[in-house]
Amino acid sequence: MKRVWIVLTALALLSGSAATAAERNATQSAAGGKASSVAKVWQSKLDPVYMLDVEKYPKFEAEILLKNGRTLRFCCVKSMMNFFYQPFKYPGYGVGPRGQGIDKLYVRDYLDGTRIPAEKAWYVFGSRLAGPHGDDLIPLSSKTRAELFVKRYGGTRIMSYKEMRKKDFGLIKYLDM
Repeated sequence: MKRVWIVLTALALLSGSAATAAERNATQSAAGGKASSVAKVWQSKLDPVYMLDVEKYPKFEAEILLKNGRTLRFCCVKSMMNFFYQPFKYPGYGVGPRGQGIDKLYVRDYLDGTRIPAEKAWYVFGSRLAGPHGDDLIPLSSKTRAELFVKRYGGTRIMSYKEMRKKDFGLIKYLDM
């Protein structure tokens, strides 16, 4: 039954509303007529940009808290910033141009998993460590920790949040090549 649900969910993601209706009907039948919330839970685990399972990459996880109370989870900093700079590509989340609708951004310190505000983090660029979707920015809670990370994993540049934001979408696009 679990395998059937996974296949139906994959079809729903690939083929749109027709498969979604079929999945809903199959889920309703399996649950005795009631729509199951399993599909919602499964879909909330997916990164909205790269469609990767966020829980597979806890060291890279990033979040955007929206003013409408919703939390968007991302598999990595690159994905979160991609969404931040281009929210028009992901309609339905209530985010307007220039971050309208966004309350806060959070990242995880790569070394210990501590959740920190994105604007307080330091980011390592050009390390030997690949993120869930290739090259990425590695967040750390202090410049000292970022320097220690560079000694262990390499890196060509350490940037504050402000420096990263000055690079704008060009940096994210470069990392995504």
